[in-house]
Amino acid sequence: MTRLILASQSPARTKLLTDAGIRHEILVSDVDEDAVQARYGVTDPHDTALLLARAKAEAVASLPEADGALVIGCDSVFEFDGEAHGKPYTADVARERMLRMSGSKGVLHTGHWLVDCRDTEESGDSGAAGSGATLGHVTSAEVYFMEMAPEEIDAYIATGEPLQCAGSFTIDGYGGAFIRKVDGDPHAVVGLSISTLRGLLGQAQVGITELWTTGAADPALLRAE
Repeated sequence: MTRLILASQSPARTKLLTDAGIRHEILVSDVDEDAVQARYGVTDPHDTALLLARAKAEAVASLPEADGALVIGCDSVFEFDGEAHGKPYTADVARERMLRMSGSKGVLHTGHWLVDCRDTEESGDSGAAGSGATLGHVTSAEVYFMEMAPEEIDAYIATGEPLQCAGSFTIDGYGGAFIRKVDGDPHAVVGLSISTLRGLLGQAQVGITELWTTGAADPALLRAE
């Protein structure tokens, strides 16, 4: 049975995979993001997203628990006015950013990196041989914000939601109330593009249907009345 490991503790990412019916395990990487960026000197938001996704995937792929599995690492970076915005962590930083973002737009870059840890020689016990692939892709989407009143921003920050999110917002939580539209893959804005994952798996000679379970969200429950 093909195994997929998500190298992330993000509830939003694992929910995306679960709702898409994609069987996966979770193994969190212990990556110092600031140290990785300092080591490589990458400042471009697009490249930073891919660099950190790769670092997370490769850190988990090096663990014994990843033997025989495919590992997907992801990282999101928000680009606004040419600056890279990661997680704000503090209320003051989140407030300053959101006041600037109000009524404007930015680009959310989500890096994806896949490492195939399966044995490259086919065996009767493990099934198909691994591809040895280690490859990545960045999926980006433009995010357009509504005008936000200062009191709305303060109420949003008080929920704690934006403090641990790239760009100080989410689309799948309270923050969705402030997003006017998304030009691009909305899954990438949440933190993992399912279509990008399908493409990476395909390059590793794995069909995404091999990972499907019966646990996908019920279409009948999602269909508009």
